[in-house]
Amino acid sequence: MCSMLVKRRELLMGCGVLLLLPSPALALPSTPRRLSLRNQNTGETFDGPYRDASGPLPDAMADLGKFLRDHRANKTGPVDVGTLDFLADIMDAVGQNKATILSAFRTPETNAMLASKSLGVAEHSQHLLGKALDVSFASRLPDAHLKALEMKRGGVGWYPRSFFLHLDTGPVRSWEMFGRNLDNLFAPGVRGRLRTVADRMKLHRALAKRRIAAAERR
Repeated sequence: MCSMLVKRRELLMGCGVLLLLPSPALALPSTPRRLSLRNQNTGETFDGPYRDASGPLPDAMADLGKFLRDHRANKTGPVDVGTLDFLADIMDAVGQNKATILSAFRTPETNAMLASKSLGVAEHSQHLLGKALDVSFASRLPDAHLKALEMKRGGVGWYPRSFFLHLDTGPVRSWEMFGRNLDNLFAPGVRGRLRTVADRMKLHRALAKRRIAAAERR
C-alpha cells in the first residue's frame, strides 16, 4: 500500500497538484470515499470518488484542485485531503449527499483584498493553505455545525444567518457570527436561497460600516 501511495503522490505532482495529507494521517477508508459538490461561484460540479484504500485518486485530486481554485484570480492551490475527509464525515453524519462550496483556496492577494474590506477575514487564513472550506447544505446545517464541533478536527465557524459553515483542519477552535440584519443575504421571496458572493460581500461591508459608526458614537 505504501508503494502505491508514493506512486500516486508522484502522479499528483506530475499533474501540478500539491497534495496535503493529514498529519498524523487518518486511517484510510476500506471503500472509496465520494463527494458530490457544487461551486456557488462558478457553477462547476464535482461528483465522484476522491480517495480509496490506497490513498487519494490522482485524476480526482487534479479535478478538485481546479474545482476548489481561487475563482477571482483563477489560480489553483493545494488540496488538503484531511479537509475533504472532514467534510465527507460531516455529510455522512447528517445524511447529506450534496454540498455547496462558497469558498475554498484563496491566493494571498484575494485574502488581502477581502481583509481590507473588513469582512472578518483572518490575515493567516487556512484558506491560504487550501485547508479550509466554506460550505452549505440543503438541510440540517445546524446539525452539521454540532457534529463538526464534536469531531474536534480543526476550525469550525458558524454563520447561521448567512447559511454556511466554515471548516478547516487548522488548530481546533470555533466561533459564531450571527450578525443582525443578515436576512438580506437571501434572495427576495426565496427563503434560504443564497445571494451571489458579490451581494454577500456588499452586505458585510455595510454591516462593518454600521459597527464602526456605532463605535464612534460611544
